[in-house]
Amino acid sequence: MAPTFSAIGLAVADMAASLSFYRQLGLTFPAGAEDEPHVEVTVSGGIRLMWDTHASLRSFDPDYQPEPSSGGWAFHCADTGEVDKLHTDLVAAGYPSVKEPWDAPWGQRYAQVRDPDGTIVDLFAQITSPK
Repeated sequence: MAPTFSAIGLAVADMAASLSFYRQLGLTFPAGAEDEPHVEVTVSGGIRLMWDTHASLRSFDPDYQPEPSSGGWAFHCADTGEVDKLHTDLVAAGYPSVKEPWDAPWGQRYAQVRDPDGTIVDLFAQITSPK
C-alpha cells in the first residue's frame, strides 16, 4: 500500500505570532492554541496544517536547528479586491510585503507577504474578464 499524503507542517519561533497572522487569512484555531507547542487545523480536502514551536521540535530532537524559510503557502481569495485588501491589511499589521498586488500573465491577481517566520504566503484570485 502506498502512503497517503495527510499533513503539512510549519516550524515557528512564536506560536501566538504565527497564529495571529494565519487568523487574518481566515484560519480558525481552538481557544488557547497560541499557548500550545503544537497546533493543527484541518482545511478543505482533509489536509491537516500543523504548527510546532522550535522548542517543541527540540523536545524530541535536541539537535533541531531552524532553517531559513523556503517555499510557501498560497491562499485562494474570493476575488481580486480581496487580494488587494488582504495584502493592505497584512502590511498595515506589520507583516512585510514581498510583492505588491499585480495582474499575473496566467490570469490571476497575485500578491505575496511574509509570515512572522519568513514563510512567503501567496494571495491570489482569478481575474474575471468583463463581458
